[in-house]
Amino acid sequence: MKKNINLNLEEDVYQAVRRTVPKGQVSSLVNNFFKEHLKKLEKEKLIAGYKSAAKSKTVKTEDKIWEGTVEDGIENE
Repeated sequence: MKKNINLNLEEDVYQAVRRTVPKGQVSSLVNNFFKEHLKKLEKEKLIAGYKSAAKSKTVKTEDKIWEGTVEDGIENE
C-alpha cells in the first residue's frame, strides 16, 4: 500500500531534483533513500547495543559462565 506525504525542500534542493531526476521517478528516489537511511540507522542502533553489551559487567560474567559450561564437554588430549 502506498501513502502520500508532503515534503518541504529547500529551493536549491528542489531545483536540483527537478534538473536531475527524471519526471515520475522522484517518489521512487525518495522511497529508496528512506529505505537505505532506515537500514543505516538500524545498523547503527545494533552496533551501539553490541558495544554497550560488550562493556557490561553482567554480560562479561554470563560469558565466563557459558565458556566454562561449553568447555565441560571438551576433552583435552
